[in-house]
Parts: sequence; C-alpha cells; structure tokens
Amino acid sequence: MKLYYSPGACSLADHIALHEANIEFDRVRVDLKSKVTESGQSFNEINPKSYVPVLEMNDGARLTENIAILSWIADREPSLAPKGDMAKMRLLEMLAFISTEVHKQFGRVFRPTSDAEAQAARDKLNQRFELLSQMMKGEYLFGAEASVADAYLFTMLLWAKKVGLDVPQRLADFSDRMRARPAVALALQHEGIE
Repeated sequence: MKLYYSPGACSLADHIALHEANIEFDRVRVDLKSKVTESGQSFNEINPKSYVPVLEMNDGARLTENIAILSWIADREPSLAPKGDMAKMRLLEMLAFISTEVHKQFGRVFRPTSDAEAQAARDKLNQRFELLSQMMKGEYLFGAEASVADAYLFTMLLWAKKVGLDVPQRLADFSDRMRARPAVALALQHEGIE
C-alpha cells in the first residue's frame, strides 16, 4: 500500500490516521507544483485530479479524497471511529464538515483573489473553529478517544497556525494533545514538519 502525499498538505491527516491504525504503507512524496512524484513519475497519471491524498492498495486500486480514505481507515480500525447510534454517519458528518466548511476555506486564504476575500475566509474559519470547539465531546471530537476526524482537524489547525489564525483555547489544547500522540509525531517527522 502507498500513500501519495505532499508535506503539510491535507494528506497529513491520512498519514496520521494510517499510523494510528498500525497499517503498513509506503510513502510517496509528490511535488504539487511540478506534479511529479519523488521517483519522477507524472502525478497526473496517478491522480488526474492533480492533488493529494491518494491511497494505492496492494492490488493497484486507488482511493482519493480525505473523506473516503479516512472512512476506509476507520472501517479497518474501528477504534478510530466514534461509538454509539449512527456512529458511522456521525463520522461522515464530521469529516464532511471539516472538508467543506474548514478545509475549503483555506484555499481562499492561501490564494485569495482580493484582500476582502481573504478576510471573509478568515472570518468564516474563525466561526467554524469556534463551532468545532463547542462540538467537542471531550478531549477529542467524539469523546475520550481520538478518531480519524481528529487527524483531519489537527491538520487544519496546523494550517491555522501557519496563517496566524487564533483558535479557541479548547482547540489549542486539543492540538497539543494530538501533537503528543506517537502516530502524529511520526507523521510529522516523516513529512519534515517542525
């Protein structure tokens, strides 16, 4: 199995989750500007969407998109999913919220068409991070145990720090807890982050 990633990109969430699940995988670094893998292969041949993550199975089948990959990981390691009624739907709900309401906003911060657009995106991110801090059910999003959604949220919090967004203290504390997890530390080390 291979994870195609770019250091610090949203694929970091999948990288963390794979380590959390103790799933063996190889890492293939992708230069997103040149669209070339570390071995010189055209990344567009691997994923015509031209972005990470891509999880390539041992049989060559490929899965893209954080929601799909993180759900696949949680299916293989149920300890990384919430418990209780509608647990699978609650996980998908949270992954979709992070993807559409947080992740997507960062595009407008990283590559704004105007200062007004960048400020509007920052304001929306502040609102969404506040809401996420209120939605937390414990030390992690769903309670006392980390899930694949926590890996995704942690990645978004790294981005927030990168662009100088202040996040609620509850999320800052969450980020510190995540950083202390061995799987997170290993993924950050592999990607050369901090």
